[in-house]
Amino acid sequence: MTEGARERILAAAVERIAEEGIDEVRIARVAMDAGVSTSLVHYHFETREALLAEALEYSYERAGDVRIGEGDGGLADMVDQLLPYPGSLERDWILWVELWLRAVRHPELRPTAARLYDRLRTWLAEGMEDSADAERAADRLMALADGYGIRVLIGAMDIEDARREIWDALTETQPLVKLPESPFR
Repeated sequence: MTEGARERILAAAVERIAEEGIDEVRIARVAMDAGVSTSLVHYHFETREALLAEALEYSYERAGDVRIGEGDGGLADMVDQLLPYPGSLERDWILWVELWLRAVRHPELRPTAARLYDRLRTWLAEGMEDSADAERAADRLMALADGYGIRVLIGAMDIEDARREIWDALTETQPLVKLPESPFR
């Protein structure tokens, strides 16, 4: 019973974060949404921050199940799964944004953010293992997806345009700007 309750608590916390933001999440409300007592929430999670961190990890795991289970696993599928398409991917994006904001102000969440980014980077690098430098390519892809994804979430860009821009950046053979050399060597 407690393992099912633990999962209900995590799912309820994920929904609360997505709906109201991390700062507004209250243990009593999560308990009510999960159909459990606040003492059971405290039994499973020592602190509110521990609940929030595990809820974000739980959300990533659920999204990972989708990432692994859908499509042929090619780069185009990976790009699609990095963008905030309506539904669960959009909700997961809202959680990412909440984590970014919270981790900037609250250093105790930075390890969770770093761990989730590392896992995403590993997944992407494994999907691009034929690349000369898969980890560097994964970092660039994450940066593109993060930037374009934010623009999609705020309504400044259509998701299909974001998808095309990311794909163009990945497959571009000519730079948009020609510079004699990088000033950052």
